[in-house]
Amino acid sequence: MDVFEVIPLRAFTDNYIWTIRDTRHAAAVDPGDAGPVLDFLKREKLQLVAILNTHHHADHVGGNSELLRHAQVPVFGPHDPRIPEVTHRLADGDRMTLPHFGIEFEVMEIPGHTRTHIAFHGGGMLFCGDTLFAVGCGRLFEGTPQQMHDSLAKLMRVADSTRVYCGHEYTLSNIRFAKAADPANKRLQELESRVRQLRDQDLPTLPSTIAQEKATNPFVRCREPGVVANASKYAGKPLNDPVSVLAAIREWKNNFR
Repeated sequence: MDVFEVIPLRAFTDNYIWTIRDTRHAAAVDPGDAGPVLDFLKREKLQLVAILNTHHHADHVGGNSELLRHAQVPVFGPHDPRIPEVTHRLADGDRMTLPHFGIEFEVMEIPGHTRTHIAFHGGGMLFCGDTLFAVGCGRLFEGTPQQMHDSLAKLMRVADSTRVYCGHEYTLSNIRFAKAADPANKRLQELESRVRQLRDQDLPTLPSTIAQEKATNPFVRCREPGVVANASKYAGKPLNDPVSVLAAIREWKNNFR
């Protein structure tokens, strides 16, 4: 197997299409727009060999059909008819090997943002779509706080060194909220300094790592006394369990300015 790297292709205002590449091949993760992928393939003289989809939202799957018109490749994704292009439908615990790369991924069902959301975990990487963000989590469009809590807990069980490739460049705004929810967390201040330097240079703040999320992400720190206290203050009542804390801070984040 050739040495591979993961390239962020920008789409829309803040999406990343993560593209796994070696010297000849490429696989696109969540191509919401075919244009950046096709331009990259042409520029780098690469052959598209696979598409991976984490969930059905258009900004993650909208480029599927156009890419398939250029190359008939397997499309790996969840059991969801809203992504009609998927050729290999995957469930929790399934394993798949990325064509031409030999990277084995374990599939993890992580509902919350959507009811059928999945992640791909393997090769020291986690492609988690919009469930887990750097210092945040996705909105609960189709799932419940309990589902999101359980999904985030599942993701936190992979190795701390795992690189986290999420779907959007939200890190700086997520840090602003995290500082309100977890103000005594000095790791947030350190992270903010690094993130601002990257954004000032128009560079991605991703990938994160699981270790970084455990240290800075309030949505996976729902048992920490500071997060519990601030969530309770927002809710106007004592909150005694992490699911209630997550529900409160997710609502708070939805309205945070």
